[in-house]
Amino acid sequence: MYDYVIVGAGLFGAICAHELALQGKKIKVIEKRNHIAGNIYTKEVEGIHVHEYGAHIFHTSNEQVWRYINQFTTFHPFINSPIANFRGEIYNLPFNMNTFNKLWGVVTPQEAQEKIEQQKKEALGDKEPQNLEEQAISLVGTDIYQKLIKGYTEKQWGEKATKLPSFIIKRLPVRYTYNNNYFNDIYQGIPTNGYTAIVENMLNHPNISVELGIDFFENREHWLNQGEKLIFTGMIDQFFNYEYGTLAYRSLRFEHEYLNNIDNYQGNAVVNYTDVTPAYTRIIEHKHFQTNQPESISGTMITKEYPADWEPGIEPYYPVNNDENNALYQRYAQKAAEFPNIIFGGRLGTYRYYDMDKIVEQALKTVENELK
Repeated sequence: MYDYVIVGAGLFGAICAHELALQGKKIKVIEKRNHIAGNIYTKEVEGIHVHEYGAHIFHTSNEQVWRYINQFTTFHPFINSPIANFRGEIYNLPFNMNTFNKLWGVVTPQEAQEKIEQQKKEALGDKEPQNLEEQAISLVGTDIYQKLIKGYTEKQWGEKATKLPSFIIKRLPVRYTYNNNYFNDIYQGIPTNGYTAIVENMLNHPNISVELGIDFFENREHWLNQGEKLIFTGMIDQFFNYEYGTLAYRSLRFEHEYLNNIDNYQGNAVVNYTDVTPAYTRIIEHKHFQTNQPESISGTMITKEYPADWEPGIEPYYPVNNDENNALYQRYAQKAAEFPNIIFGGRLGTYRYYDMDKIVEQALKTVENELK
């Protein structure tokens, strides 16, 4: 009946559907949730665009990606400048001269570097980092590690930092400037009408039909026979019925609360809580993402984000890309190669955590390869 059946109406699936439809392909998109847009889904509450599955800031240095995504909505500029709360002490993120000044009273990059080097030497000597704790100390010293990394990381991954691999934190941004911009990318912004509008516009094509509330696995054979090809954006290990074992993931739980008697709860879009308590890792105040909010908004919406162990039946958010899981994924990828009419994509289909711009790149490349 269809040229392509696409499982999942998130960003990857929507881009594939849109681009293939433009080439005259007939597309069926099925989605197990009751809404489109996957984890970038936003809904409006009292005039506020609520990021239902955590904060999403679109950022890229790829001009092609930026031009592409701007076809589907307008963006307003937004610089992500999260702050850290450690037992009531407030620090700037990413780690920069503002952070170092607050901690140690230093005012020059040389003073900050000397302080970090001194703490690194005292803690590690000439030892090469063997785990996340040692890697973090080698980058920012013991004070920042203890206050701003250790508790947050152990909550996020559900494991002691000494047992986590060092690669998790190798990309930790450290700046010796007074710059609170978390990302280095040239283009950064938030869609003026929310992220859901992007996916709505992508899927708004006469060659695309969308059906929500459909679990592929409840009628697997039916959907496999509905199209010439299948694009699958779910968990690759689940697709193969966990034949080689279960890949590891981390999950999240979100508590949304509308505060109708508070205009400004925390003064920033994102505040990270870096001690082991409270149990949540951050609070998001959604109205601070917007520049176009109505003046009539008198309350605010906040979301507390709790890391959680993953088990089948709940949403997997982060792949645990250690050596063991990566090796297991490779076995599934090799098996997937035996099925040329099935394409695996997105963070779950390829077992990688992608920022949104990388998902755009991956989806466009997938379609390009299909149309060759």
